[in-house]
Amino acid sequence: MFPIGVAVSSRALPGNEGQFIISQFNSVTPENDMKMGVIHPREHEYDFKGADAIVDFAVRNRMKIRGHTLCWHSQVAGWMFTDNKGDTVSKATLLQRLKEHITTVVTRYKGKIYAWDVVNEAISDRHGEFYRNSAWLRICGPEFIEKAFEWAHAADPEAVLFYNDYNEIDPDKRTKIIQMIRALRKKGVPVQGVGLQGHWAINEPSGAQLEKTFADFAVLKIPLQITELDISVYPKEHEARARRANDYDTSFTKEKEIAQAAQYQVCFEIFRKYKALLTGVTFWNISDRHSWLDDFPVRGRKDYPLLFDRNFQPKKAFQAVVAF
Repeated sequence: MFPIGVAVSSRALPGNEGQFIISQFNSVTPENDMKMGVIHPREHEYDFKGADAIVDFAVRNRMKIRGHTLCWHSQVAGWMFTDNKGDTVSKATLLQRLKEHITTVVTRYKGKIYAWDVVNEAISDRHGEFYRNSAWLRICGPEFIEKAFEWAHAADPEAVLFYNDYNEIDPDKRTKIIQMIRALRKKGVPVQGVGLQGHWAINEPSGAQLEKTFADFAVLKIPLQITELDISVYPKEHEARARRANDYDTSFTKEKEIAQAAQYQVCFEIFRKYKALLTGVTFWNISDRHSWLDDFPVRGRKDYPLLFDRNFQPKKAFQAVVAF
């Protein structure tokens, strides 16, 4: 069966929380500690403290490590795209900075990190638009994507290199992702896996949607991983919005728990069906104590998207996942 992983902060590792991680998971992903803005805050300055702590923890406890993420439009320091006068850098300068970043980070953890999310979220959600209109794209064109994979592979030829994205159950976006990966691989670019983030909710995906998603990606004949799994107890919304009157009741009701468990069960039944293709499932945090969904799409609305409650006790969702 595929490894079960969890996104962690270096702050979560000491004490009881670290012991809980060891007891329940066999793979870790740094939630934020390896993102470009954290690890490379200024041009000639790296901060590996958090990333090193996570890697050391995993190695010490014989856990697998997924690196996340080498190139993303978000959580990247502004200096990356500007010169010392504040003007936008040239394509050549930006590609050189990206190469230096990827080479430095991947080389540091060579032989310890088995898989990398190399490029994250480069495909547009908009119909009629292929690539996300990011600073990377505006300055470099789509070439930054293939270069990122080539440089990561050169730095660690043994690491499995993933393209990672969300909203993968949308047929239009999925088609674009598959088209991009096919084109890159045809050129010999080492895209070796697809990461499906899996930020889902009690009302989506349906079993049929998820089944079609896996069937479509299977044609690429490369490994798939669920990289950032959580299932919100609220109906899915794709855009941030202001709080409304009905958002103030954030209690975790029995109805919400049952609906969430049923959705997790549907997902894991399909995961197991595709276990020959699926090489890992990672949850996007440890327990309901902390989740990015507490502030998205509604800031300050408590969500309960994971298998364990705020006291690290298993929920019905946990039972739905392990009972097979």
